[in-house]
Amino acid sequence: MAAVSTGEHVLAPVQQRGQAALGRLGLPTRKQEAWRLTNLSRLEAVARMPVNGVATASDAPPCLDGVVRLVLDGVNDPLEGVTLPEGLTHLEPKELELALGHTLDRCGSSDDWLVEFNHASAQQLLALRVRGTVPPLEITMAAASGLIPTRVLLVVEEKAQLELLQVFSGRGEAAHSHLMEVHLGQEAQFNHGVLACADGVAALFAQLAVEQEPRSTYNFTSVIQGWSLGRIEPRVVQVDGQASTTLKGLAVADLEQQLAVHTSVCFEGPDGELDQLQKCLAAGRSHTIFNGAINVPRKAQRTNAAQLSRNLLLSDRARVDTKPELEIVADDVRCAHGATVSQLQEDELFYLRSRGIGASDAAALLLRGACQEVVDRLPTHALAWRPLERVLAGLAS
Repeated sequence: MAAVSTGEHVLAPVQQRGQAALGRLGLPTRKQEAWRLTNLSRLEAVARMPVNGVATASDAPPCLDGVVRLVLDGVNDPLEGVTLPEGLTHLEPKELELALGHTLDRCGSSDDWLVEFNHASAQQLLALRVRGTVPPLEITMAAASGLIPTRVLLVVEEKAQLELLQVFSGRGEAAHSHLMEVHLGQEAQFNHGVLACADGVAALFAQLAVEQEPRSTYNFTSVIQGWSLGRIEPRVVQVDGQASTTLKGLAVADLEQQLAVHTSVCFEGPDGELDQLQKCLAAGRSHTIFNGAINVPRKAQRTNAAQLSRNLLLSDRARVDTKPELEIVADDVRCAHGATVSQLQEDELFYLRSRGIGASDAAALLLRGACQEVVDRLPTHALAWRPLERVLAGLAS
């Protein structure tokens, strides 16, 4: 295997741990609640994929002005030939040893099967520190055949501001295993977007662990479409409360694809806020899954949290599973959650058709509106990737 970015010696024991864990755990089963609805035959196929050993060219469009782009392909150093702007530096080895895995432990996900799967195979680590306000950043996970394991660690210091877009693409027999840890210092602001589009054959596993200190702000928007088996799992912990979290998601599935979003937000102090919306559109014989857990212990008084799961069934053969979970022990909180599963509204279609718009164009217009509410929340520089057009093109295929 070719060179890695930073932290090669740090990853060696992590790989040994992951390989030992997978040998002990074996593959997940349907008896485990987190995997009860998962297509395990596809998961097993991904688990047997060889790690990608050949870097391939990305299909990325030109960056917008002022955007810093880094390419992770699981093999080559993403910092080679790149001059990082002021405020953005890579972590030194001693800092890595202290920080790597800390937020995973804090979020309670260090022993998850997909995390250990990444541990066992990841040979590339991008670890950055953010100070002050830095230019918009884009991290692109290049498409290639085989398994592409990547890992990112971000330390966003007190009062720093970061806008990051992560782009995953997949073609043919390819799979991404991605793991990200983020530590947000006090009053830090992080606007984070994930755009993940594939051709219907590739697979995606993305685990995110975010630790927020007081008065920090985390805005996360995910748009995923077209993966044969896709699973994204953001876990957020508000340490000592007084932080703000916004989670907005869109999953669009067609054919026989299965897309799953599992979120977890834990308030570990008072005066925390959460605003969450997850949309799923299921066409063909596809299957979408949403599981959103919110934990409000007694020490999280005056928490204000809202979670909504909105789903559209676009075919009689498609399936939607949604399970909002709210666990509250504190007695002085405002928490609400809800879920809807519906089809395109006949009255809305009738209204458009009565104004001379054909049936297919009217349906496309309504779908565009349903997707746009989330897509528009991606970081501004996502426009270079034409995200709305990609999502709608995949749905129409």
